[in-house]
Amino acid sequence: MHDDRTLIEARLKRVLDERIRPAVYPESVPLDVAVWHAPGEPVPVAEGLAAEPEPIEVGARWGAPWGTSWFRVTGTVPEAWAGKTVEALLDLGFDENMPGFQCEGLVYRPDGTPVKGLNPRNQWVRIGSPVAGGEEVRLHVEAASNPVILDYHPFLPTQLGDKETAGSEPQYTLTRMDLAVFDETVWQLVLDLEVLGELMAELPADSARRYDILRAVDRALDVVDLQDVNGTAGRAREQLTGVLSAPAVPSAHRISAVGHAHIDSAWLWPLRETVRKVARTTSNMTALLEDEPEFVFAMSQAQQWAWVKEHRPEVWARVKAAVAEGRFVPAGGMWVESDTNMPGSEAMARQFVHGKRFFLDEFGIENEEAWLPDTFGFAAGLPQIIKAAGSKWLLTQKISWSQTNKFPHHTFDWEGIDGTRIFTHFPPVDTYNCSMKGSEIAHAARNFKDKGRARHSLAPTGWGDGGGGTTREMVAKAARMRDLEGSAQVVWETPRTFFEKAEAEYPEPPVWVGELYLELHRATLTSQAQTKQGNRRSEHLLREVELWAATAAVRTGFPYPYEELDRIWKTVLLHQFHDILPGSSIAWVHREARATYARVAAELNAIIEGAQRALAGEGGRELVFNSAPHLRSGVAAGGAAAPAAAGATSVVPREGGGFTLDNGLLRIEVDAQGLVVSAYDPAAGRETIAPGRAGNLLQLHPDFPNMWDAWDVDEFYRNTVTDLTDAESVTPGDDGASVRVVRAFGASRVEQVLSLPPGERRLVVDTEVDWHETEKFLKLAFPLDVHAERYASETQYGHAYRPTHTNTSWEAAKFEACNHRFLHLEEPGWGVAVVNDSTYGHDVTRTVRTDTDHGTTTTVRVSLLRAPRFPDPETDQGVHRFRHALVPGAAIADAVREGWRINLPERRLTGAREVTPLITADNDAVVVTAVKLADDGSGDVVVRFHEAHGGRARTTLTAGFAVADVAVTDLLERPLPEETAPEHEGERITVRLRPFQLMTLRLRRA
Repeated sequence: MHDDRTLIEARLKRVLDERIRPAVYPESVPLDVAVWHAPGEPVPVAEGLAAEPEPIEVGARWGAPWGTSWFRVTGTVPEAWAGKTVEALLDLGFDENMPGFQCEGLVYRPDGTPVKGLNPRNQWVRIGSPVAGGEEVRLHVEAASNPVILDYHPFLPTQLGDKETAGSEPQYTLTRMDLAVFDETVWQLVLDLEVLGELMAELPADSARRYDILRAVDRALDVVDLQDVNGTAGRAREQLTGVLSAPAVPSAHRISAVGHAHIDSAWLWPLRETVRKVARTTSNMTALLEDEPEFVFAMSQAQQWAWVKEHRPEVWARVKAAVAEGRFVPAGGMWVESDTNMPGSEAMARQFVHGKRFFLDEFGIENEEAWLPDTFGFAAGLPQIIKAAGSKWLLTQKISWSQTNKFPHHTFDWEGIDGTRIFTHFPPVDTYNCSMKGSEIAHAARNFKDKGRARHSLAPTGWGDGGGGTTREMVAKAARMRDLEGSAQVVWETPRTFFEKAEAEYPEPPVWVGELYLELHRATLTSQAQTKQGNRRSEHLLREVELWAATAAVRTGFPYPYEELDRIWKTVLLHQFHDILPGSSIAWVHREARATYARVAAELNAIIEGAQRALAGEGGRELVFNSAPHLRSGVAAGGAAAPAAAGATSVVPREGGGFTLDNGLLRIEVDAQGLVVSAYDPAAGRETIAPGRAGNLLQLHPDFPNMWDAWDVDEFYRNTVTDLTDAESVTPGDDGASVRVVRAFGASRVEQVLSLPPGERRLVVDTEVDWHETEKFLKLAFPLDVHAERYASETQYGHAYRPTHTNTSWEAAKFEACNHRFLHLEEPGWGVAVVNDSTYGHDVTRTVRTDTDHGTTTTVRVSLLRAPRFPDPETDQGVHRFRHALVPGAAIADAVREGWRINLPERRLTGAREVTPLITADNDAVVVTAVKLADDGSGDVVVRFHEAHGGRARTTLTAGFAVADVAVTDLLERPLPEETAPEHEGERITVRLRPFQLMTLRLRRA
């Protein structure tokens, strides 16, 4: 037989596009349209419905950037349409290629009842099926004219990302407002042909199945009368029955489809718009659930559920009803889908505490999966946190975006720093916006790495980010692929059902140890420095509030701020969302974040001051409050006492220019350019700075990645570097114990103060940058005379090691990485730490010195600032302040301690009495990360701690109050019956910990 395959496939495409799809709506009449443009911010629904609109015609421009327009559409169903299905087709000016990045609408009935969302791929509203004819139609559409930020030419700088700079030019053209007859038979034929055509394209060109489908399609197209598609569609469908009913082979891959709409809690839109995106999507999905009995929809991010409850009670009622049926599923158990690299230990824990508690309180549902499809890599401390929250599974997809190395598994056990393993799945469909295309389903089956051992994968299905979620077309296509020869088998299932099946069939999956590093989006560790500082400082202020408020509550009856803490924690957790904390949102988002963090700081500082004043009483004694988990300045951790006497630091001119700082523990030489040319540790007789090199070196790189400006830094940025060695001035500091350095470069200016605190073995570097560069990357470098093949960087509840070399492509890809408070590298017996108060990104490289002693130089560089122009063209412009410290002679214990010290400065006030700690630990390896009252208001004291040095530890915790009972709990403060209660004698509790083990104790007060 002659090969006519390409001829028939081309025929299918044209007939579908030009004849069959247009026949889905064979008759239509225009609707009357009027519009009212809300001034300023969105208005309540009642106000929008009551507003008096003015007529508008199809073809008119509408919608200033970030505006809200209320359309009223009215009309009458023609009498001749009696007995037919009728829908309103409401096209606000959509671009179908941009679901989630366009204007959007929510349709209401005149009484304010929400109907469904309008989106680029979802423009219909059912009027009746069948209609009687003559019905009056009246609908209201709350339409958001959100501007397109990420356009066809992506990453171009734009002022549209903030309503303060976006202007008023209309963004959209009203395209269609009609009543139309919906021909379901033709619609079903379209889906038959789409599924078969897409499946056919994925089968081998010489396979019998492909030709069976080809011949059936050819026969169906022969039956279609192109001048009477509606009259012949049913007979055409009959020609396809055989190929659509052929069952899948027994070995077919099995896909659990989960209805989903990944909605970024802020990104190319502000937080307030996400509230509306969620309302539109949940309205859509509850409507679809009513129409499709097999469909299941899962929504993550408790914050988004809470928004619906607070702002859209009429939508919330529908959501609650659907949840009760078990088909609208709370997923993930986190407050938001947060970044997981940068949030601190307690913040990461509280993401699960507040997320899981919301779903438990509202629905009685316990989430056992972490659902993070879009997060930019996963810190090595996360498995233990997931388990400690009472969960056991993780889903993500983003690792498939890695540029260099292909991850070797799709289903595996992920092992964290403490040895905890979490059953993890990466959907091989490689998208969290699956649309049930044949190419996607075939890719999932081909791509699945665990073939021969497992056969299940998951496909999050639906348009996200305001795209409206799952469509009826996706559901219909999935139904055809439930059991279809040549295709993977597709069935709608909840995340829990998928994980239970996947875990049962794969009892011994492969193991991946350590962080799940995303080889992309590395610059998110640096972009929007003030957002990152706000996060770090909020985390530590929250620690202080809980510590001092709990201590004051137990000691003095101080009112513990339960409601304030709940609200503020949720605010901080929201801003850890994976496009806010990483700095990849529009200017509006970060402008609001800066203001929010300022309000949070003011409120938390006021609570701290009140609690400390209650503890200290009125008096004239100078007291130092130590919030850090280690003794310092003679003050116990969690206590307050008179400060210990300190020594002195000398600052003397240095031969050749510059100054020498000496406090007896360290001697620092700062040259005439303000560079640290020596950091000498007299106790060890060691020089810290590599020969011929200088620390405190600011380095400037060009920074223009190939794409994803705020997200990415590409490795070639290193090819060009400017050392900022010219100083305007190098002078003694105003305190007489420091050196002040001033530099200017480009349009920017830097002032640094280098100080050597008396009695302390650390060089503190305070850096103030007035930053006005564009597409540049600023680093602070310390070249160290240390031979180390690996270094430690702090992560949640411990630290992880990374190599300093690039032996493999996996190591080379980690050219920018994350740390929390410290980096540490060492030779046996002697090491160096670099600690920070608010930065995360860094790189560590090694070279061998051929010009001097052939020793190894290991250079630590902390990332300070970037200046990408998309999506915020003014990213980081202005004044920034950073604090870092170089700690020569540091063991890992010193790195841990100094990291806490720099982030929790002492607080001083006068009072009448010292404060003994509420909880003390007698082993510095055991770090207490939280002391608080139990969230249930019982008055129980909760203490959370972990082993921080990477070894086994035994410690005795001593409570500063009478203890009636001790229980080991999960993060939600629920007793763990499988855990043996620790040894307990009076107020002394003895515990033993594995390396990096996390433990939470609940102490009932006597």
